[in-house]
Amino acid sequence: MKLHFYKYQGAGNDFILVDNRQLAVNHNNPELLARLCDRRFGIGADGIMFLQNADGYDFEMVYYNADGNPSSMCGNGGRCIVAFARHLNVIGNETEFVAVDGPHYAKISAEGNWVSLQMINVDVVERDGEAYVLNTGSPHYVTLAQNLESKDVYNDGSAIRNNNTYKTNGINVNFVEALAENNGYFVRTFERGVEDETFACGTGVTAVALAMASQNNQTGSITTPIKVLGGDLNIRFNYDGERYTEIFLEGPAERVFEGYIEI
Repeated sequence: MKLHFYKYQGAGNDFILVDNRQLAVNHNNPELLARLCDRRFGIGADGIMFLQNADGYDFEMVYYNADGNPSSMCGNGGRCIVAFARHLNVIGNETEFVAVDGPHYAKISAEGNWVSLQMINVDVVERDGEAYVLNTGSPHYVTLAQNLESKDVYNDGSAIRNNNTYKTNGINVNFVEALAENNGYFVRTFERGVEDETFACGTGVTAVALAMASQNNQTGSITTPIKVLGGDLNIRFNYDGERYTEIFLEGPAERVFEGYIEI
């Protein structure tokens, strides 16, 4: 059969999207999904998503990593599937959808290219030495770095992701450097499932913003701009010193192209 697909990107984090409301595609096929995401032999993407119907919600987001395996929440993927749902006329400017980590609210700009996605609340931030470990829908390791632009993120990130503590379940590794301007941060991320550095990671930059609030003893309503290899993202949230709530990941979501591929 021919698969009708769309390609979206959010700050360089790129995804294949499929309208599967009629359940025409059986996506329980890791080898097929990995081939579709392969950058040499397929379409090429950091992950693939299926938009499906869900009782009580506008739609369901079903997400797989580039290796073809089911994944935890993907923040930039969530923003892109909201833009996709708008393109399909499934939603207007606001939506309530469900993903693997539960319900999400999102709002999309009138122009359709800027999406604000509400993330899950975070109650627990742990430490691993000087690093922070927390779950923002996916598990993340956050560590400060110097000269981040020239850092070997692939090898350094892979070493942490595959150490004795994290090898079994995996973890996403975020390296962080403070920016001189706008109280923001530069972030580079090694993602499990992709097993490589990506141009952006939505749950990763969210984890960074929360961890840095803890690091800097910030409380109240906080806005944190983040620069990634693929562009700029923004995280805003409330922090009372114990719990992070009203967390929003904000940034661009762009439809790149659509096409058909034989599967």
